Amino acid sequence: MTSPWIAALFALFAWWFSTGAILWAVRHADRRGQQARVICTIAGLPILALGIWGFGTTLSNPGLPAAYGAFLSALAIWGWIELAFLTGAITGPNVYDCPDDTPEWERFIRAWGTIAYHEMLLVGVLVLIWIYGHGAINSFGLWTFTILYIARISAKLNLFYGVPRINTEFIPDALRHLPSHFRISRLNWLFPISITALSFATACWLERLYSATTAAEAAGFALLSAITALALLEHWLMVLPVPDAKLWRWMLPAPKPTHKSRQPEGTHGF
Repeated sequence: MTSPWIAALFALFAWWFSTGAILWAVRHADRRGQQARVICTIAGLPILALGIWGFGTTLSNPGLPAAYGAFLSALAIWGWIELAFLTGAITGPNVYDCPDDTPEWERFIRAWGTIAYHEMLLVGVLVLIWIYGHGAINSFGLWTFTILYIARISAKLNLFYGVPRINTEFIPDALRHLPSHFRISRLNWLFPISITALSFATACWLERLYSATTAAEAAGFALLSAITALALLEHWLMVLPVPDAKLWRWMLPAPKPTHKSRQPEGTHGF
C-alpha cells in the first residue's frame, strides 16, 4: 500500500465501487417506492457517522493507514449526501419539469430550486470540514471532499450551460424532472475553464507526489491525484462518445417499467 500506483488504483476502485453501490441501492429502492427510498437514506446513516468519525480521528495522524482512512472517510461523507440526493430525501423545493421555452434567467431559478437543499448541505459540510481540518497534520480527507465539491459544482454548471453528451440513464425516479433543466449543445464557455483548472490541479498533486518525503505523503497525494484525474475524466465524458454507463449497468437491476412524468404548476413550477 506504500506504492503510489497502488494508491491510485485504490482510488479508482473506491470511486467505481462507491458509485456502483449507491446506484444499486437507489435503483432497488426506486423499484419499491417512496417508503423504500426513505429507508435507504436512513440505512446509510451509519456510513455517514463512520465517515465523520474517521475524518476526525485521522486529522492528527500522519501515518500511512490514516492517509487511506481520511480519503475513505471523505468518500463516506460525500457518498451519504449523494445517496440522500438521489433518493429525493435532500433535493430542493422544485419537483417539476422545466418547459422548453423558459427564459434563461427563469431556467436558472428553476434549476437552483431542484437542488437547493442539497447544495446548501454540501456548502455547510465543506465549511465545517475546513473549520475543523484546516492546519491539521493529515489534510487528505479535507482535500478529497474539497476536490469532489469543486468538481461537482463545475459539472452541474456545465450541464446547465450545455454539453454535447448527457447520460441520464441512472437518474432515479425521484429526480426525473432534473434532465429537463440540462441542455445538450456545443461546448459552453465554462467547459475549457473547468478542464484547464482540473488539469492544473492534477499536475499540482502530481508535483506534490513527486516531492513527497514519506510513504504516507506519497500515498495521500497519489489518492488526490487520482480522484482529481477522475473528475477531469468525468468532464471529458460530457464530450467524448464513450459508453461509460457500461461500468455499472451490468450490476444494476432493471429500472421501473412505468413512469408518470410530473407536470409544472404555477408560474415558476414551485
